[in-house]
Amino acid sequence: YKSRALLCAEHRATLKLVYLAHPDEAPPPDAAVRLAQHALQLRQRHHITVQAATRMDLTAADVAREAADADLVVWGTAPPRGLAAWFRTHPAVRMLRACQRPVLVVRKAAAQPYQSLLVAVDFSQVSQRLVELGFALQPSARVELFHAIDTTNEGKLRYAEVSERAIRAYREECQRFAQDRMFTLADSYDARRNRLSSTIGRGDPARQVVVQQQHTAADLIVVGTHGRRGIGRILMGSGAEQIMRQAPIPVLVIRAESTVSA
Repeated sequence: YKSRALLCAEHRATLKLVYLAHPDEAPPPDAAVRLAQHALQLRQRHHITVQAATRMDLTAADVAREAADADLVVWGTAPPRGLAAWFRTHPAVRMLRACQRPVLVVRKAAAQPYQSLLVAVDFSQVSQRLVELGFALQPSARVELFHAIDTTNEGKLRYAEVSERAIRAYREECQRFAQDRMFTLADSYDARRNRLSSTIGRGDPARQVVVQQQHTAADLIVVGTHGRRGIGRILMGSGAEQIMRQAPIPVLVIRAESTVSA
């Protein structure tokens, strides 16, 4: 709960605690009492307004409705354990799919406010909102914009026996496009230039974001999701969900269609 409390104290926001269990698990008998105790402790320790939900049999859809007017949903999660965890959807993933609000997935308590943010951009319209929300969440943090050029098409070209010369030309064109778009995006934040940097990588975007975080030691990843549904999600998955599963640090996920308040 410490990460939630630090954010609320810094932004003078109201914190509401809710309990969400796996669909096949019943809440502990003392869940409501423990939640109320946590609310009281956080209220006294951080001098913030804290509310505790009284209903314990909430689903991800119920929490999403509760959060419709919230600025941010913070979900605390631990690495999945046991064989059963591999065959069911993680609660944090269910929350990402159900909620229209920005969701911050936290693995462990924060010792201090976030100092370094890694913002994964794909140059779509949501990319600028990712940067804006990152700055709003932690105005004093350093921000790195990161884009990974997906190399999947290069593999397809080789499979189609396209010449290496043509593939090299395609690679160079992708690089120039990414550099131009990155320059345009970064230039729009000229006033914060001393706290903003940018990097371009190559490979699977989700994997490269995790690798870059390990390289830079950023303490928060900001990523967008376009909310792929149906067979597309089954076959490809969501890049945001892959990052959330693999990253050892907090991940802030913003849906492309959500309204972000900063």
